[in-house]
Order: sequence, then C-alpha cells, then structure tokens
Amino acid sequence: MPAVGTSWGRYPHARQTVVPLRWRDERLPQVDGSMLAYGNGRSYGDVCLNDGGTLLPTRGLDRFIAFDPATGILRCEGGVSFAAILDLAMPKGWFLPVTPGTRFVTVGGAIANDVHGKNHHLAGTFGEHLLRFELLRSDGTRIECSPAQNTDLYTATIAGLGLTGVITWAEFRLLRIDSPWMTQETRRFADLAEFFALSSESAREHAYTVAWIDCAARGGAFGRGVFYRANHAPAAAAGPAPRRRRFALPFTPPFSPITSPSLRAFNEWYFRRAREGRAIVHYESYFYPLDAIAEWNRIYGPRGFLQYQCVVPPAASEAAIAELLQRIALSGSGSFLAVLKEFGDRPAAGVLSFARAGTTLALDFPNRGEATLSLLDRLDEIVAAAGGAVYPAKDARMTGTRFRQYFPRWQEMLAHIDPKFSSGFWRRVME
Repeated sequence: MPAVGTSWGRYPHARQTVVPLRWRDERLPQVDGSMLAYGNGRSYGDVCLNDGGTLLPTRGLDRFIAFDPATGILRCEGGVSFAAILDLAMPKGWFLPVTPGTRFVTVGGAIANDVHGKNHHLAGTFGEHLLRFELLRSDGTRIECSPAQNTDLYTATIAGLGLTGVITWAEFRLLRIDSPWMTQETRRFADLAEFFALSSESAREHAYTVAWIDCAARGGAFGRGVFYRANHAPAAAAGPAPRRRRFALPFTPPFSPITSPSLRAFNEWYFRRAREGRAIVHYESYFYPLDAIAEWNRIYGPRGFLQYQCVVPPAASEAAIAELLQRIALSGSGSFLAVLKEFGDRPAAGVLSFARAGTTLALDFPNRGEATLSLLDRLDEIVAAAGGAVYPAKDARMTGTRFRQYFPRWQEMLAHIDPKFSSGFWRRVME
C-alpha cells in the first residue's frame, strides 16, 4: 500500500509504495511505474521522494565488507551511515575524508548528492575520494564504476541524484588522524569584508573553515557573524571522550516558533555569547552540533521548512551575498543557523556536482506557503544573475529553467539515467 512520506524538511509530502532492500545480491523488484533508492532521508526537499512511484529504502544494506587499517581503504554497502563508519574507524585513527553537517547520512546518499563539508578548499567533495562502487540497474545488470572503468557512468552517478540505479557498495579512502579532538579558533567578524579576509587567511593554514552569519541583522550590524576554523588535534591533545548526550524534541509544535522577533533575539544572543580564542573541542561538537538534538526538524512546525543553499562565483561573491542577506533580513524570515563558507577552486567530481569555486550560503525558512516560495524566487534572481547555483539536495521548489541554468551539463545525464528510476525533483525540473 502507498505510504505518505517526507524528507528531512517535512515538505513536500509524497505517496509512494515502499519496498526495502536487504541484500546487495538481490535483484530489484519488478514494479509498475518508477522507483528510487532512499537512504536515511536527510535530503531536505523532494530529491529523495518519488510521489506516485516506489521507494527502495537501503538501510538494510548496512554491512561493512572490507577495511584495511594500514591504508584506510574502506568498502561497505551503500546503506551504511557515516555514524557507523566513524564508530568503526575513529578508534583506529581514521576519519571521513569529507563530511556534511550530519553524520546520519548514508554512503549511497553522500554519493548521489556529492556532499561537501567544511574542508572543500582542501579536500573537495566526497565524490573525489571514491575509488569504485557497484551500481545495480533495474534490468538486473551490475556495473562496477571507477575513474578508470565505466568512467562516464561513474561521473554521472556522483551527484546523479539517485537516478542511475542503486549503489550496492562503495570503496573509498579515509583520512588519517591522531585523535578525535580538534584545535578550534573562534573569531567574530563585523561585516562581510572582514568575513572574506578571515576566510582567505584561514584557508592557508586550516583544514576546516565555516561561519555563522546573522541573517536578521540590519544597519551597523549587517553582515556580522562568527568564524570557526579548525584542524585535527595531535594525539597529545587527547582527553576522555565526552558522553554522547542526545536530546529529542518530543513533539511538533502547532505553529513555528521561529518568528522575526525570536530570530533577532536569538541571533543577538548567539553573536554576543561567542567566545573568541582557541580551544580543544571534540569532533562531534565541531562537525555535528545539530546531531545532539534528535528530530530537530520538528521545531519548524507542522508545515515543515525549506532550506535554501546557493553558491555564487568569486567575482560576484561579496555583492551577491550582501544582496541575498538584505532581502532575507527585510523579509523578516530566516533561521537560527545560517551558514556561510567559501568553496575552493576544484574540478567537479560529478556531472551535476553543486560545489564549485565561490561562496555558499545556507539557511532554513519556516514554510509559510506562498510568502516563503516568493522570497526564494527572489533569491533565485540574485543567484542566477551572479552565475551561481542552488543545491538540489536542499531544494523543494526550483524551476526547470533555473535548474538547467545552474547545471549546464544536465543533458550529459540523460544517457545514463536508468529508465525505471525517477524522483519528484527530477520530474519537476524536467517538465
């Protein structure tokens, strides 16, 4: 029977038949209509939804196949989570080469969306670290892909939005580290000019850089924020690992408490509370602060939220980011966690890879219907005029015209899409 499901943003809703996958050697089911693999549902829009079709949850493909603690080369099934990889590899001195802001993503999902992290300027996207993977197609064909084997399908699957088939297993190289601790430095910045100066300076000596920016600030406070830069700490810095404390939002409030007054008050507090200076912090608090709050997406209320993540090229970055923040501040909407970062100038790992040279801004908007959609359309105008792009993994509403502008290589994907695979996102942008 069809089941109603959502992604992490809890918008939109989709009715889809669910057929879980449990073994990597089984064939895909024969179904009417289209199908789509589904990892842990941490995408924000409809890229992981298949309204009217079949969804293939892959969390049953959760087995490790091989791990060499001498080289850090790991092979695992596509449903293995980054959290499980960290539990296995961290005690042996290895870390993920690239990680997004949550460890609750699957390997297959990380490949399908070519995820990036705070170290893009140094390490690029997750797809750059893939050695090989197996792709299972709807006709039963199994294809091993690597930079030297079935190369076109390899680059189409990385950031391929799950449209080329099911990733049954993948092999990649982890990053050698000495401890689970980070040497972190915190700096406040007063405006965007100071942010860009800090970012440029930090990229030379720090593996990880990211900033929180006050998306509600106006006047003399406009463009202020807090910059965080870090490196993996040496073994001498190691201390007792903190106990994992996870809290959960027990219910969904009847309406979103994120209003213009509450947003301004929180942002003022957050900016003032930031303690400048150096500190040794555990990797979980640096990379995954929101993972400490289970079901944090409930805070946006029953209508959910829309995340907007864009990137604008270097030549237009300062002017475009300023214009985006001005429109957001004037709208009275926005989020507590607005993230600003500069990407490095690295070649794209996949045909539809989002990360590229420039500056990326990401924030959440409570879903207020047409008012929110209209605001995001106005933000699109700025991004498109600057020659930038919006991230499909975070999107629930971009038009096909915008998508084709943001990703001019989209036609290269068409020859590699499995004819039985589709998603709500793909049908929307291909209309």
